[in-house]
Amino acid sequence: MGAADVVPGVSGGTIAFISGIYEELITSINNVNVSLLNTLRKEGIKAFWIKLNGNFLLALLLGIGISVLSLAKLISWLMENEPIPLWSFFFGLVVASIILVGKEIKKWNLAAIIILILGATIAFYVTKLPPSENSGSLPYLFFSGALAICAMILPGISGAFILVLLGSYKTVLDAVHERDLKIVITVGLGAIFGLLSFAKLLKWMFTHYKNLTLALLTGFILGSLNKIWPWKEVLETKMFGEKIITIKDQNISPFSFDGDPQLISAIILALLGFSLIFILEKLAAKK
Repeated sequence: MGAADVVPGVSGGTIAFISGIYEELITSINNVNVSLLNTLRKEGIKAFWIKLNGNFLLALLLGIGISVLSLAKLISWLMENEPIPLWSFFFGLVVASIILVGKEIKKWNLAAIIILILGATIAFYVTKLPPSENSGSLPYLFFSGALAICAMILPGISGAFILVLLGSYKTVLDAVHERDLKIVITVGLGAIFGLLSFAKLLKWMFTHYKNLTLALLTGFILGSLNKIWPWKEVLETKMFGEKIITIKDQNISPFSFDGDPQLISAIILALLGFSLIFILEKLAAKK
């Protein structure tokens, strides 16, 4: 999940889903409430830790943290110097994810098909939106943090990309670099609020409408393929701090690509990403 979150356009939620931990993650987030503090006060740390599902969350957060710290520079370098092989790997990974998540839909009916198409349309539309102008008001940054974290746990939609769309990316980036605690804390509180409230909605959806929820999530992943197609023609860019963000681009055929399309390596890495998903599925099944 940490490696996926480093890449704009790829969601950590997708990785959580294909590794079989998505529902447990949503349930564990829902465990964070006022009754958890009552458990700590009345029954002690051990009961608190068990109710929190602390071992799971700790292992997950450590994995994400280690991955971000160890892979961030490598993936940033690959995005700048070897974008086609990198995006090809993630494209294969996401295509396999669509098959894997789609298999979980137990009952295909008209409602499931409509919801899947709706999810794909929404995700596709989000990937085509132009970034907004930068906004620095604290209420807006709180909202941005809440929405970005919701996107981060949704398969198919990248939280970092949502920040770019909302025009908050540069503000947050500058705040981290300049240690502007007021902005960092505001965005952090928004993220906590968004995570806790959105996780409750997802939990309710899985409990009452699991089939339709899976169809919606499959649609989100399908619609996100537009963002990670390896061969693109950049039409417009913009500087966000020290980062150059593509404002507008279009997908093109590898045979129309201006430069070396790296077709052989792209196919190999796409197949590797595709295969990796089913290896993860088998490991998750054994677990």
